[in-house]
Amino acid sequence: MDEHRRRHGRRMDHEERKRKRTAREAHKASSDAQKIFGHKAKLLHAKRHSEKVQMKKTLKAHDERNVKQKDDGAVKEGALPTYLLDREGQKDAKALSTAVKDRRKDRAAKYSVPLPKVRGIAEEEMFKVIKTGKHKGKSWKRMVNKATFVGEGFTRKPVKLERFIRPMGLRMTKANVTHPELKTTFQLPILGVKKNPQSPLYTSLGVLTKGTIVEVNVSELGMVTTGGKVVWSKYAQITNNPENDGCINSVLLV
Repeated sequence: MDEHRRRHGRRMDHEERKRKRTAREAHKASSDAQKIFGHKAKLLHAKRHSEKVQMKKTLKAHDERNVKQKDDGAVKEGALPTYLLDREGQKDAKALSTAVKDRRKDRAAKYSVPLPKVRGIAEEEMFKVIKTGKHKGKSWKRMVNKATFVGEGFTRKPVKLERFIRPMGLRMTKANVTHPELKTTFQLPILGVKKNPQSPLYTSLGVLTKGTIVEVNVSELGMVTTGGKVVWSKYAQITNNPENDGCINSVLLV
């Protein structure tokens, strides 16, 4: 084939046919993913899941590479020339340091929470049974009926392996947090679900119900510790039913 290509060249429409073939690959892969079943389907979905996770990590790394922040360690000791005095050392932004992560400890037990007792929620109220299979004879899937929180880099499991479905319409990323001393309300991003009083399962699923302790990002408020360090996150307790109100109202635990 290579010899024939060297002697006679390619077809006149070779580039166009190649472009169309590349454009059809996504449709073909989607069609194959819908038709395949059994063990091959599990292997295919596991491969696609790992590809999506890797793609999100790559995109996040590219975003962080372009953000600049001050680097105190870049300035050398000793006198600097006049033309360097107005310059600051810079470094690429990275994820939160391990020191910041270590500060996120289990502080929920140290506070007197606004709602010490909450109403129990039955499993029938929390989950909706989803029938699956060719004849809808399987009932091992559950759809969460309450508001939930998932992380920024969350990727859903393959369809055949996903037991709990958290609908996009009920996913929350921000909360209205009221400071009890300042009597002021701020809308802050949620960092995670610390504890759901209903069940450890609901905590791992990120279900947001009345009385749940969530971790919110308070760096925008300018709060500092006694040592002068910036406070990144604090805990807050949800005081309303998010699935009914469409928003999260909470009280900061100070």
